[in-house]
Amino acid sequence: MRHLLAFCLCLAAAGPALATPEYVLPTLFNVSGVSAGDRLNIRDRPSASGAVIGTLAPDATGVEVVAERNGWAMVNTAERAGWVNARYLAYRTDVWTAGALPATLNCLGTEPFWALRQVGSRMVFETPGTSRPLDRRAVLDDGRFRSPVRAVVAGDGNGRMTAVIQPAQCSDGMSDRVYGLSAVLVFDGAGQRSQMLSGCCRITP
Repeated sequence: MRHLLAFCLCLAAAGPALATPEYVLPTLFNVSGVSAGDRLNIRDRPSASGAVIGTLAPDATGVEVVAERNGWAMVNTAERAGWVNARYLAYRTDVWTAGALPATLNCLGTEPFWALRQVGSRMVFETPGTSRPLDRRAVLDDGRFRSPVRAVVAGDGNGRMTAVIQPAQCSDGMSDRVYGLSAVLVFDGAGQRSQMLSGCCRITP
């Protein structure tokens, strides 16, 4: 009985650590609490003394946050990453829903160059000079609440594409942007060359 009581006490003590998180990054936020005539500064480091490298409008929506540090949120502006005070951001609950992809999900890779986006019920895979629509057959998630982890299965008469997308800081190798998702694409099937591609994803247009 003593061992059972000790076990229950341990579970109770661990309760807060087991709580479901409100959100998992990357996800989208809306600017909140900024006066109508003001703007939210994007700084070059997570500090109020950091240089301002951009701004967000007081009514900005769909701001992608890819990392957090000490009350600051990392966002992208132009071709680089910066930081905003997280107290002025409100997270959205409509971004990562079970068995679905955010409508604005875009993935890309370099060497070779490729892009992947969804259009309606299809995934469109593009390389310079080519565009290949693929019927989306399944979108799988890992079962965790608001988790960004996804596996997407799509294909056409020439074969299948499987894309595995998961949270990870990722660089496109061409800019100072920081992406919050990495992607691995695998193509197989009798009508196409089997290959694997890697790249980054964002959930903003």
